[in-house]
Amino acid sequence: MPVVVVESPAKAKTINKYLGSDYTVLASYGHVRDLPPKDGSVDTEHDFEMTWEVANDSRKHVAAIAEALKTDDKLILATDPDREGEAISWHLKEALTKRRSIKKTTEVSRVTFNAITKAAVTEAMKNPRDIDAPLVEAYLARRALDYLVGFNLSPVLWRKLPGARSAGRVQSVCLRLIVEREMEIEAFNPREYWQVKAQLATPRGQTFDARLVSLAGKKLDRYDLENATQAEMAVDAVAKRSLKVLSVEAKPASRNPSAPFMTSTLQQEASRKFGMGAKAAMNAAQRLYEAGHITYMRTDGIDMAPEAVSACRDAIAERYGKDYVPSSPRVYKNKAKNAQEAHECIRPTDMTKDAESLRLSESDQRKLYDLIWKRTLACQMEAARMERTTVEIGSDDGQVGLRATGQVVLFDGFLKVYEEGRDEPVEDDDKRLPQIMQGEPAKFDAGALKSEHAKAMEKGTDRGLPAVLSGDGATLGTQSFTNPPPRYTEATLVKKMEELGIGRPSTYASVITTIQDREYVRKEQNRLFPEDKGRIVTIFLLNFFKRYVEYDFTAALEDELDQVSAGAEDYKELLAKFWRDFSAAIAETSDLRISEVLDVLDEALAPQLYPPREDGSDPRICPKCGQGRLHLKTSRTGGFVGCGNYPECTYTRPIAGEGAEGEERLLGEDQGDEIWLKAGRFGPYVQRGEPTPENKKPPRASLPKKGGQFLPGWDPADMTLEKALTLLTMPREVGMHPDGGVVSANLGRFGPYIMHQLPDEEKPVYVNLKEFQEVFEIGMNHAVELLAQKRANPGRGRQTAKALRDMGEHPDGGKISIMEGRYGPYVKWEKVNATLPKDVEPADVTMETVLELIAAKAKKKPAKKAAAKSTATKSTTKKTAAKKPAAKKAAKKD
Repeated sequence: MPVVVVESPAKAKTINKYLGSDYTVLASYGHVRDLPPKDGSVDTEHDFEMTWEVANDSRKHVAAIAEALKTDDKLILATDPDREGEAISWHLKEALTKRRSIKKTTEVSRVTFNAITKAAVTEAMKNPRDIDAPLVEAYLARRALDYLVGFNLSPVLWRKLPGARSAGRVQSVCLRLIVEREMEIEAFNPREYWQVKAQLATPRGQTFDARLVSLAGKKLDRYDLENATQAEMAVDAVAKRSLKVLSVEAKPASRNPSAPFMTSTLQQEASRKFGMGAKAAMNAAQRLYEAGHITYMRTDGIDMAPEAVSACRDAIAERYGKDYVPSSPRVYKNKAKNAQEAHECIRPTDMTKDAESLRLSESDQRKLYDLIWKRTLACQMEAARMERTTVEIGSDDGQVGLRATGQVVLFDGFLKVYEEGRDEPVEDDDKRLPQIMQGEPAKFDAGALKSEHAKAMEKGTDRGLPAVLSGDGATLGTQSFTNPPPRYTEATLVKKMEELGIGRPSTYASVITTIQDREYVRKEQNRLFPEDKGRIVTIFLLNFFKRYVEYDFTAALEDELDQVSAGAEDYKELLAKFWRDFSAAIAETSDLRISEVLDVLDEALAPQLYPPREDGSDPRICPKCGQGRLHLKTSRTGGFVGCGNYPECTYTRPIAGEGAEGEERLLGEDQGDEIWLKAGRFGPYVQRGEPTPENKKPPRASLPKKGGQFLPGWDPADMTLEKALTLLTMPREVGMHPDGGVVSANLGRFGPYIMHQLPDEEKPVYVNLKEFQEVFEIGMNHAVELLAQKRANPGRGRQTAKALRDMGEHPDGGKISIMEGRYGPYVKWEKVNATLPKDVEPADVTMETVLELIAAKAKKKPAKKAAAKSTATKSTTKKTAAKKPAAKKAAKKD
């Protein structure tokens, strides 16, 4: 029986089902050979000859194929239809020939199919070919380049930058994108601007919003209203005038569907819609392909086979009707630079099967298949037809002009199935407008914007007044600030790499995964942040190997590699040209001392490391000892800024600049640790001790805010050692729940909360607290009640407790009530909740008893575990005074 070899056992199982017992189908389990990680694997002295080695895990798989060939003299290589697949087939042939399993009489052929369906596999078997030599040479060139860069540049990093792990031809350029974006964000200065809008009504009583576009007869640009005073004058100018509709213009518009998926766009959309990383998306797509559900998932192509287009149009007509099928098929032009790299788009192999009918058990596969199926259907559907309406409104004297825009979808077309996601939010101009007629008055809808104004004022800002409202509440001015460029998501990073021509679809996922595995980049809330280690590596490469992390150079090299795969360029000439210059650059750095490298990096990073101080003092003077100068240092855990007076002065901070923006105060000492008030990029915070190379992130807590304003008593100027220790001792243990498990209170990104997990619960239950002070004061009775309400209504938040009895007014003001709690009745006054004694019935309780319970509860203060051992020393300005040991008090026993 002919021996058919594919990459994976899943693919082998599917293909074996189609070919039957006449074939032996085996799996190679990916690449069987690679360059051993040692010097000389690519011999630059002898025409770039490469030494290959069969991996330990692969030997048994190669042996199994060799064993099968003993009984049959026909080998069919059916690996994936791309450069990597071609390389695996070449490696297999070379490895089997070397071990004499392939003889002169052995018939070796190569077959490819873009989808694992019976028709595609059967057709491929009828059309065998030889291994594509140019595609193999393109692989060899890429592998040699990656080896030469990684094997020669990584040791330079190890020697010059302790803690740096590796560099790569594509990964280092990708890292540069993320680091430079972060530097743009840090250097960004927000600019204030204001927008004014009015809520208007038609004579028929229907309301709509209109924004101010001209004032005093002049068209308003974005920054014309620069502050609250100008906005208030503009609001007043609008509110004092009668308005009418000057014109109503309705224009037809249409939207065409997006092209079907190729690798990069699939990764982008999976990230946008599901937060799915590039690696996770490709793993799910790989399994869908091997199961025969979709076509090959590594492709630059967006064209679709004619039979697939026909099947798609039939499926649309059957599901949605003929109105959704365009008169002629949509044709998408292939964007791939190299035709040999471009296969058909990523699409379902059977357009009649949606995700539900396939009954996929894995969530990622189910979501990804549904995305591919919908995108493919949509790409062959009719355009969406809309009507965009623009209404111009103005005053009789021409002093103010407003504009309302809206959109009406006349025919949904492809939008019935699918709409492409967006990387960043856009202004909403899709609202539908009521019937508005030219010449009719536009009256103010009094009070309509008051709630929006109240929300803006409650949200607040630490940069001035956030909103101004006209007296009748119908005209509102809101403050805005320009935003820095957003950090990359995996989707936008893939898009940027694609735009610059860096890497290829098959490499995007592995490159993004590598820079995270190397701890050069971290992913938070789907955004990519450079770590200090990643910054240092990037700045090093930009200063000593700039050419090799240039976007144009990397893209041009990709184009040359495409020329190799097209058979238009000799890969050994490409390698020789690259190695001549790269080896010279490596040689130039061999004699550099680490101190010289750090001096260069210190100077290059100076704007980020040492920003100007408000008092105009030298930003390089150590804020702790006031004498030493700050310098960039490295350790095995990455880069940091430290004082030149080490070890006398132990001041250090991360290179991101935390603590450099303002003064720091020593609040006191606790258990041998200094407690500091610091100023960081995201506001003031308190910290226990100093960061060191061994302890980069000592305990810290931000000062509590609400709506951009510090809570009363928690302003930096009011911060004391006692308050700092209160913040640093979070989370607070409230007590043991009656049903088991500890109830704890803590401060989170969204405010104060309590948390509890029952012994039989998979996940803990969280309940947000309304008031900040509750996190320090909440008792078990109230906590248990809130948790019970959350468990009973997990999606509805806190429910109002039932009042059993109204006791009247407290002498200090405020209503007193007896409330029903899950674990017994309790007294509620303002923020005080006091449990009734078990032997006291709510109907029998007197006002005197209630006041005593409230007074006793109000006197209790939250436990401060560390405060008992602390010593409050006089606040010392860290910038001007050296550290003085604080006197320690003996811990008092309660």
